[in-house]
Amino acid sequence: MTLAELLVRLGSFGLDLTWRVECDEIVDPRCVEMERRSADAGMDTLTLLSLTTPFLQLIDAEVRGFAGDKLVLVLTEFDSSLWDVRAVDERVLSELRHHYPGAEDL
Repeated sequence: MTLAELLVRLGSFGLDLTWRVECDEIVDPRCVEMERRSADAGMDTLTLLSLTTPFLQLIDAEVRGFAGDKLVLVLTEFDSSLWDVRAVDERVLSELRHHYPGAEDL
């Protein structure tokens, strides 16, 4: 599952968030651009989606979503195939569990 797919699955919850991205391992030039756009005020969801076209691989990356100045969602990709999702709204996690039945609570 890609970051783009995960962002789309967030639906309206993720649409109005501001995003900040940190990549521990730079594996694609878009990682640098995401980090640059994350500086200061962060980027909107559509900008982040435009940078996460299919086949973008992230390794040890953290994508944080903010509603105003409140952190409400953290997406952590470990090796391009394993995600950790933390959200303040349980409905987001329920929706992801519905679309990804193999998801496990840790």
